[in-house]
Amino acid sequence: MLSELRIQGLGVIDDAVLELHPGLNVVTGETGAGKTMVVTGLGLLLGARADAGLVRAGSGSAVVEGVVDVASDHPAAVRAAEAGADVSDGLVLVRSVSAEGRSRAHVGGRTAPVGVLSEIGEHLVAVHGQADQWRLRQSDQHRAVLDQFGGAPLHKALQRYTDVYDAHQAAAAELASLREQARDRAREIEVLQHGLEQLEQIDPQSGEDADLRVEDERLGHAEGLRGAASLAHDHLAGAEEYAVEPAPSAVERIAAARQALLGEVDHDPALRELDRRLADLGYLAADLAADLSGYLTDVEVDPARMSWVQQRRADLTALTRKYGETIDDVLEWGRTSAQRLDLLMGSDSRIEALEPEVVRLTQERTDAARALTKARAAAAKRLAAAVTGELAHLAMGEATVDVAVSPRSTGLTRHGGDDVEILLAANPGSPARTVAKAASGGELSRVMLALEVVTGAAGGSDIPTFVFDEVDAGVGGAAALDVGARLAALAQHAQVVVVTHLPQVAAYADRHLVVRKSSDGHITSSGVHALDGDERLRELARMMAGVDTGTALDHARELVEETTSRRAAAAGASSSRV
Repeated sequence: MLSELRIQGLGVIDDAVLELHPGLNVVTGETGAGKTMVVTGLGLLLGARADAGLVRAGSGSAVVEGVVDVASDHPAAVRAAEAGADVSDGLVLVRSVSAEGRSRAHVGGRTAPVGVLSEIGEHLVAVHGQADQWRLRQSDQHRAVLDQFGGAPLHKALQRYTDVYDAHQAAAAELASLREQARDRAREIEVLQHGLEQLEQIDPQSGEDADLRVEDERLGHAEGLRGAASLAHDHLAGAEEYAVEPAPSAVERIAAARQALLGEVDHDPALRELDRRLADLGYLAADLAADLSGYLTDVEVDPARMSWVQQRRADLTALTRKYGETIDDVLEWGRTSAQRLDLLMGSDSRIEALEPEVVRLTQERTDAARALTKARAAAAKRLAAAVTGELAHLAMGEATVDVAVSPRSTGLTRHGGDDVEILLAANPGSPARTVAKAASGGELSRVMLALEVVTGAAGGSDIPTFVFDEVDAGVGGAAALDVGARLAALAQHAQVVVVTHLPQVAAYADRHLVVRKSSDGHITSSGVHALDGDERLRELARMMAGVDTGTALDHARELVEETTSRRAAAAGASSSRV
């Protein structure tokens, strides 16, 4: 709910703070004092179109700030959080309009587009002015009002229909997609099958391309490799069979060096360490000579093997050109392509399974739509009777309301197959017409009040605050007391703010706010004050008689006692029904 509203520089209001009650808040004041600016300021806070003409003369800008107490999981708080607002300690909304017409919005301390205020406001406040009955001017909102009122049977039927509708939409979309993609699917199957056949025929092994590259290099340079290895071996181990006077090998020279040191190593630790290193070097040279001999045995000139390796590498290269940079990438492509091929090959069977499924869901959707229509028709009768009964308390006793549920010309949608229209016959014998066209501005406000009272009592409204601007236009006397009583009844379920000129309505207030105009001879300004006790009685007396004489004050006191008695009786009747 709105806990506080501050308005600065708007119209005749210089600076005013409204501390609002959770129940019924009444705003009164003399004509021209600026009562309507309260509703205008609230409209700006909720994203209404800005007008530089609203800025108070002499002010650089008009600023409206609202403090909202709202749970963190409420749709308004969720939307504010999405805009980056901090909602941990409530929600602060700010709207400013400069004298040049520039408009800015802040949500929870963060700058935001004005449209975000509108989106948040739709979940927070319903404003019902004589020219602002948006819920009654939009046909889809008639259906929303009925669905809110319908209670558990209607909610259950709507949920069942929605579930079936969504399932049908998903299955039908998948079936249509599979049918449309049949030709592309056939081409893709052909490509995948060809590629997988190539892989099966060549049968590449992981890492095989790297191994063959090494072997191909070795086979192509076998003669050079053998010659180099043989020469290295001769230098290490010698080649006595080919030499007339063989030169000593590296192994022999190392052995001779050790022999030269043999008689002296015991006399100096440093020389003994050098002898040890010569021994190690001799062992390494002997081992290396043996390894070179083994290498010479392995390196063979094999033209047949070389031809096979080169052909195999060519086959693998053909695969890597198409399916991956390496053979491991090719093998991964083969695994994923086999899975994709299985999926594509199963599409025909999926189509065969989906076709009867879509037929079944189509029938279920039709049945669920019929059940939803039936539930709406039953709820429509109850809603029409309840709203007609409420209008009898709102100076519209001759009016009757009908809620028409008819088939949609465009067929089924996610909301069902029904068009819902709230019809009003303002007078006996008058044809029932859509309420937005059949009622005047004041009547529209009262019809909206009746709807809110009825849906609020049924637990169907999720909007925490309702604002009514001159809902009592054209009403007086005892009927005005009834209007006040209905506003008080709505305030049992939600916060209500009403701008009124009738004392019979103001007497029901949980918090009475008055807009007062003052002037210093040059500048006129208005402020908002909360009234209590004698101050409130004097304001009620002024509203009744124009002056707060003793007689008027007595009438005001009697009026407050009367409304208090009516509220107590209504509360007792409500508790007895429970």
